Amino acid sequence: MLRIAVPNKGMLSEPAWTMLDEAGYKLRSNPRQLVVQDPENDVELFYLRPLDIAVYVGRGTIDVGVTGHDLLLNSGTDAKEHMALGFGGSTFRFAAPNESDIRTLADVDGKRVATSFDKLVQDYLAEHGIDAETIHLDGAVESSVQLGVADLIADVVSTGTTLRNAGLRVFGDPIVHSEAVLIRSPRVAEDDERLQRLSRRLQGVLTAKRYVLMDFDIPTDHISAAVEITPGFESPTISPLHEGDWSAVRVMVPKAQVNQLMDALYEVGARGIIVTAITATRM
Repeated sequence: MLRIAVPNKGMLSEPAWTMLDEAGYKLRSNPRQLVVQDPENDVELFYLRPLDIAVYVGRGTIDVGVTGHDLLLNSGTDAKEHMALGFGGSTFRFAAPNESDIRTLADVDGKRVATSFDKLVQDYLAEHGIDAETIHLDGAVESSVQLGVADLIADVVSTGTTLRNAGLRVFGDPIVHSEAVLIRSPRVAEDDERLQRLSRRLQGVLTAKRYVLMDFDIPTDHISAAVEITPGFESPTISPLHEGDWSAVRVMVPKAQVNQLMDALYEVGARGIIVTAITATRM
C-alpha cells in the first residue's frame, strides 16, 4: 500500500481532506482515527502533525505526504517536492515594530529574529550575508518583541491584521511564497506507478476546479476563429453536423473566463453554447 501522510489539523488540513475525498480516497470517520486503510485504492492515510510530515516522508517511513512548501524547506529533510496542490497559499516575511528603525534586510544584521521556522530563516539570512540570531518559538511569535525576547519576527503573513494589532509592520522582500505541496520520499521513484496514480487523481481534482467543458456549434469556415478564441486545456474535439456547413465543438476552458469567451464566440457566429462542470472522475 502507498502510505500517505495528511495534516491532522491547521489551515492545510480541511482542504487536503476535501481534495483526497474528491479524488476518490477513503477518509477517517472520526477525529480520533490516526490511520485509515483504503484497500480498494491500495493506500493508507496517516493523520500527522503538519510540522512532522516532511520528517516522516524524508526518512522514508511514509511514502508521500501533503504539507506546506515552507514546512518542507524548514524541515531540512531529504523529502522531494512532487507537485503543487493549489491551496494554502501564504507568504513568509519579516516584521518589525512600527517605531523601529529596522526597515531593510541590511538592518537585520546583528539583531534577534523570533520565528517558528529556524532553518528557513537562517538559510535565507546566510544566503544574503546577514548575521543575526534566530530565536525559536512554537507560536505567537508576534508577542516576542513586546516581551523583549526579540527585535523583530519572521512569520507567515496572510492579511497582516494580526501583525498590525501587535504594532508590527512587514518590510523587505518576501522570504518565501508557500502553498500546499505533495512531497515524496527519496525511496519512492518519481515514476513509481502508485505515485503516478495518486498524481493523476489529484491533477484531475485541480483541473475540475479550474476548467469547464464548453460545447457549441459553429459554421465550419469559422472553426479556426473559434479555436483561436478558446485554445483550452487540450485540443478541441470537432465533429461535423448534419448541416454540412456547421460543426460541433467541445473544448475545456478556464472557468474564470467563461463569460468573456461566450461573448467572443457569439461574435464569430457560434450558437447553442452549453457550459458543463467537470468532475474529477471524468478526468
